[in-house]
Amino acid sequence: MQELSDEAALALAKQGDQEAYGLLYLRYVSRIYNYVYYRTGNQYDAEDLTARVFFRAMKHIPNYTDRGLPLSAWLYRIAHNLVANWHRDNSRRKEVSLDEILLVRPDGDHPESVLMEVEDQEKLLDVIRALHPDRQQLLILKFVEHLSNAEVGQIMGRTEGAIKSLYHRTLLELREKYHIDLVGEIDKEVE
Repeated sequence: MQELSDEAALALAKQGDQEAYGLLYLRYVSRIYNYVYYRTGNQYDAEDLTARVFFRAMKHIPNYTDRGLPLSAWLYRIAHNLVANWHRDNSRRKEVSLDEILLVRPDGDHPESVLMEVEDQEKLLDVIRALHPDRQQLLILKFVEHLSNAEVGQIMGRTEGAIKSLYHRTLLELREKYHIDLVGEIDKEVE
């Protein structure tokens, strides 16, 4: 069964073959989880939302229509919609998990340098999370999933040229916002 193409496994899964659906699940679960994790920033929510993505896909796979796009595009679209709903529902509360805070590393780095590194990462993630959802999705698909511009274009429903343009504008915006954030922090420290 492992040697089946996505198309063949999908055809079997549409007919109710649970083993074929399981094969598709195994092929895509880590990619979808990574995408969701980078959009939510929380392991537990990412696990929950990833399970929902595949539950929804399993429920609707008999109605799946091949539009010439890879199956991953459909799964990413489901994940994108669930994450958007999650952000909308959770926009009023902010939780910080103590499990995710690691102040001392096993490699012996000084806690102060670790804290500064964590703060820099948090600033960058804050800037990324302030971007338009399309730009966040682009960054995740390019840098986390390591997809090509053509693959990102298929998933996002845009041409490869449009993805290149969006990528360029996104990097410019990131540079500007991150620089302004850093300059603002330096100004606060000087005062």
